[in-house]
Amino acid sequence: MLGLTKKDFTLFMVVLAMVALAPFILNPFPQGSSLAQMFNAGYPDLMQRFVIFGILVIGFNILFGLTGYLSFGHAAFLGVGSYSAVWMFKLLGMNVIPGILLSMVVAGIFALAIGYVSLRRSGIYFSILTLAFAQMSYNLAYSVLGNPTSNFNLTNGETGLQLLLTDPRVLGQSTTADGSLPVTNFFGIAMRDSYELRLGDWLFTFNAGYYLCGIIMLISFYISIRIFRSPFGMMLRAVKSNQQRMNYTGLNTKPYTLAAFVISGIYAGLAGGLLSSMDPLAGAERMHWTASGEIVIMAILGGVGTLIGPILGAGFNEYFKNILSKINDGVLHQWLGFLPDGVEDFLVTIIHPFVGKGWHLTLGLLFMIVIIFLPGGLVEGGKRLGRMIFGRPKRSTAEAEADAAEQRNPAAE
Repeated sequence: MLGLTKKDFTLFMVVLAMVALAPFILNPFPQGSSLAQMFNAGYPDLMQRFVIFGILVIGFNILFGLTGYLSFGHAAFLGVGSYSAVWMFKLLGMNVIPGILLSMVVAGIFALAIGYVSLRRSGIYFSILTLAFAQMSYNLAYSVLGNPTSNFNLTNGETGLQLLLTDPRVLGQSTTADGSLPVTNFFGIAMRDSYELRLGDWLFTFNAGYYLCGIIMLISFYISIRIFRSPFGMMLRAVKSNQQRMNYTGLNTKPYTLAAFVISGIYAGLAGGLLSSMDPLAGAERMHWTASGEIVIMAILGGVGTLIGPILGAGFNEYFKNILSKINDGVLHQWLGFLPDGVEDFLVTIIHPFVGKGWHLTLGLLFMIVIIFLPGGLVEGGKRLGRMIFGRPKRSTAEAEADAAEQRNPAAE
């Protein structure tokens, strides 16, 4: 089906079900309960971030997972895509499609230029080059190209690029009838439009912007599957396995790695364009090195080189970031109120540095636990859990004979 193997098609349908049913899956507790306030995540802004960052990490996985080239500067393409989309909203109109397309084109060109230079080196030298380019881009956006007093203000500096009532928007409304800014839309369907469904004590929100992002993520995921299973994907795996041997055979690997870098940059630009489509504001902080580091963390959390890993890693990171940042001393006292006062206050003091403003610390500890005990990320954890529950899958006779032959005649290193 769809040109996919049975296994890949099943995986695609699992992701499709996750996207379609997210409003139900992410709202496990009834509205108004204390558990719902802390753990429910089925509201539009957060669901949009789940799928948008899923797209971002899917693209990063094509580069890092297939070729082994670790980029520490991928946030530069995310920022470029965000700025491009906002400029399209300012100049052309509020339809999100032109903005998204422009963000992909500009990010692709930007990735081509940076990749052409950075891919002259490999290993840590490549990583440092991409980090340097990203920080240069951040500083350009923050100051050089963002001086509000100059005639060449592309980014509006630390304030960020925003929509104004004076923007021309030649193919759309500059202002609405009540004098406010128009909203982003998909051929008339506003991205903020939502439909609420109440079932008993549960309230489920179906947001237009989320489902647009979800459909685009499904398309992006399908393309990534086809890339992984294509001859091009096999070439990228060969680069990761032993690029030096490939060069010795006379095969020029640079066009393949550059193509992977550009494709990955286009994915990042698409994610940036979608971020601006949901909230038409672009700031230099999206290009900072910490944002690039977060992309790497999400990829490793999910499982580098796996198909569904980037989606799981992005969801894990964004969910726990949201949950941990909401827990404050008042919530802790509410949870621990059944304990004696002295014990309650002591535990709140101990837990306080790990939640609220200290959520980075807890997320870092979770990241360390995954790296130490699940080097293959959440995908490896899921496989281990499946083997514990269902046992090891039976292997065919051909697979057993192939393994036995490999043990008798191991490949020469």
